Amino acid sequence: MTTFHKKIWIGLGALALLSPLGLILPEKFKAGDAWGEWGTDTMKEMLGYVPAGLARLSELWKAPLPDYGPGTEGASMAAQSGWYIFSGFIGIALAFAAIFLLKKAVLKK
Repeated sequence: MTTFHKKIWIGLGALALLSPLGLILPEKFKAGDAWGEWGTDTMKEMLGYVPAGLARLSELWKAPLPDYGPGTEGASMAAQSGWYIFSGFIGIALAFAAIFLLKKAVLKK
C-alpha cells in the first residue's frame, strides 16, 4: 500500500470518528436536530412549508439503519455516538466495495 493510500484511509477513518460531532454540537448548543437530518415535519416547522419535490420524494428512501442503529432513540450520547461511528465505517466499507466491483467490471471489458 502506498503512502497516498495510507493517508486516504487515515483521513476516512478520522472523518468516521468525527461524525458524532453532528450529533454532539447541536445537543451542546441546544440547536435541535443534527444538521441536515430533518424530516418533513421539522422542515415544515422551520420553514413554514415543505417543498413540493421533498414532500413527493420523502418516502422514497428508507434508511437501512434508522437513527444510525437499533434502539438509539432516547439512548445515551455515548451509545448514539458509537452508532454514528459504526455507520460511518459501514458507509466507507460499502463505498469501497462498490468502487472495487465497478473497477473490476470496467477493467474486465
